[in-house]
Amino acid sequence: MKNIYYLLFVLALTLISSSGNSQTGIPKTEISNGLIKALIYLPDTITGYYRGTRFDWSGNMPSLTYNGHEYFGQWYTKYSPEIHDVIMGPVEDFSPLGFGEAMPGESFIKIGVGVITKPDEKPYAFSRSYVVKSHGKWLLNSKADEILFYHELNSNYFSYQYSKTIQLVKGKPEMVIIHILKNTGSHVIETSVYDHNFFVIDNQPVGPGLDFTFPFKISGEGKGIGDIAKIEKDRITFLRGLTVGENVYCGGLEGYGKSSKDYDIKIENHNTGAGVRITCDQPLFKLVFWSCPATACTEPYIKIKVDPGQEFRWTIRYEFYDLRK
Repeated sequence: MKNIYYLLFVLALTLISSSGNSQTGIPKTEISNGLIKALIYLPDTITGYYRGTRFDWSGNMPSLTYNGHEYFGQWYTKYSPEIHDVIMGPVEDFSPLGFGEAMPGESFIKIGVGVITKPDEKPYAFSRSYVVKSHGKWLLNSKADEILFYHELNSNYFSYQYSKTIQLVKGKPEMVIIHILKNTGSHVIETSVYDHNFFVIDNQPVGPGLDFTFPFKISGEGKGIGDIAKIEKDRITFLRGLTVGENVYCGGLEGYGKSSKDYDIKIENHNTGAGVRITCDQPLFKLVFWSCPATACTEPYIKIKVDPGQEFRWTIRYEFYDLRK
């Protein structure tokens, strides 16, 4: 049975490579600390790999390797720069600013994306594509082992300066993502942000042997829980692989407290020996789990509130390791 799921996964990857997508000329850079090597696509309004309205344009990472293990990669079977699911790596999604107050034809804000037109009275949907009115200003500063993304946006209601630094720690198999959001407008910025964590570890299909562990006893219900995946004590494991079109979804895992110590997630592929630990200096606001045949994702949310003239900082740390050592 395991071989069947693997063949279906290989077929999906074949569809990706044969879908006719043209990805040449995409701006990108590579950083390395000698232990980790990461390929990062750069934001660009004309030739950027991702130009959608859901995810922050900075930090799109199609590859990160450590000790012979690959942690990210393309998992979706189609490509267009506006398709949200073409995004890869530890990408982030902010809840919109001002959407509920805006009338149709007026604007709302997505941090890391720009000023966006609200087309109608329908509720905001992250899966929907919207028209960007202004992309703001992007600046980049790249070094051998780190890259700084800077996004500045000014609008009539919300304005901000947002920086994200992806840094590979010297002498360690670690990556830190350092964020600073400064409110340069006259209104309070209240939002949430989560990292989707699109892991595609060693290009293996999702299934038994891929485990997610938390520092607390978790509980939750949802699609595929009990059939495809199992929640037991502090762990999520897979009972079987997923067929094409299947997914697992739990929109609200519970059990965490108010301390940032609970933002501590281990993902281990016991079939290949690759592991990663994710921590953050902010407490969890919400915790989602989602998986399809090609990727399994924890989606940890944090809450953000920034008064005018103030700034909010948070750092996410990824520690990569090999279970065979």
